[in-house]
Amino acid sequence: MRTHSHNIRTTVQCALFAALLSVSAWIQIPGAVPFTLQTMAICITAGVLGTAKGMASLLIYLGLGAIGLPVFSGFAGGIGALFGATGGFIFGFVLTVVVIGVGKRLFGRSKIALTLSMVLGVALCYAAGAVWFAAVYATRGEAMSLSAVLSACVLPFLLPEFAKIAAAVAITLRLWKIVEQ
Repeated sequence: MRTHSHNIRTTVQCALFAALLSVSAWIQIPGAVPFTLQTMAICITAGVLGTAKGMASLLIYLGLGAIGLPVFSGFAGGIGALFGATGGFIFGFVLTVVVIGVGKRLFGRSKIALTLSMVLGVALCYAAGAVWFAAVYATRGEAMSLSAVLSACVLPFLLPEFAKIAAAVAITLRLWKIVEQ
């Protein structure tokens, strides 16, 4: 009976965090790369659930979006949204989940370890997103300089990202007390 209730609990946790990812994408300030709460949500997801369950939540989210449900920023969905100019940020969430989950497993649940793993995870997400963004524009014959890509995809988001990471750390620390691993 314990295994059955554990499976149900895991399924519910993964589904709830996939819903959190979806809702976080809808809260946005438009731009070439929209400002959303997705990085905060993916940090919380990975911080609370760890690598395996965090990845399961992310895969649910990606699957819902891939079949066309409007779970991406701007209420977008479908394969086109995944492979468009900002798709690299969505796929960059995989790196974020891995870094935060591994950081949690290797370095424990300290505030410092959590913060550093979130900063690194988000930085890798931004790197993947910026490279993808540049590649998409290059394939359209609209090559962009590194400074143009950084200006469009990274620099305007640095301060908000630090605020979102601080919020994600605080929320994750609170949720650790509620959610059993």
